[in-house]
Amino acid sequence: MNVAVSQVSKPVDRIDQTVRFVPHTQKRDILVDILRDKKVDSAIVFTRTKRGADRVARHLEQAGLASAAIHGNKSQNQRTKALDSFKSRKLTVLVATDIAARGIDIDQVSHVVNYELPNVPESYVHRIGRTARAGESGTAITLCDGEERKLLRDIEKLIGAKIPTEGMVPEFNEQGGGSERKNFDPTRGGERAKRKPRSRNQNRNRGNGGNANQGRQKQSSASS
Repeated sequence: MNVAVSQVSKPVDRIDQTVRFVPHTQKRDILVDILRDKKVDSAIVFTRTKRGADRVARHLEQAGLASAAIHGNKSQNQRTKALDSFKSRKLTVLVATDIAARGIDIDQVSHVVNYELPNVPESYVHRIGRTARAGESGTAITLCDGEERKLLRDIEKLIGAKIPTEGMVPEFNEQGGGSERKNFDPTRGGERAKRKPRSRNQNRNRGNGGNANQGRQKQSSASS
């Protein structure tokens, strides 16, 4: 799939792009499964925040995946050490924020994973451009939860193409609130089941029952 953008970036070729719709609470475990694939030689994982990068890196380390986080709160020595370890393949995964990754120029990055979608669509193009360098092919995987669906649409509008979906595509109520989009669970076939509205007869019976109860209470108080 070729991605052509205007003045933001050059066309990105040779990148196999996919998006997976997952609940936010399952992202870390799904990320571990992705990175344990034998096809992943080296990967850069992108988060929106510095704190998020640290949390993801710790989770990957606990899962047995050699990784490190780089962001603005890290010292220059820490960033340099992490980059050197990543280049020498001592680290398999580098977890980065958009700003920290701008200076990264590393060939042979097999995978880019968008753990969180960027707020600025142009950042997506810059992120996935970290793979498929020097004539190599690459893979870009995006994990999208319900609240990020609008960000995904903005990215697709920018690049002028739909990103292929891997797995189940949940249904979204575009007119509904954010909570509906946040709570979808693809393991349960999309959005969580909603309560069926009461019929008029049910409401009428409920109202009649309430009136009858009030009548009985009045009678009992009068007799006493």
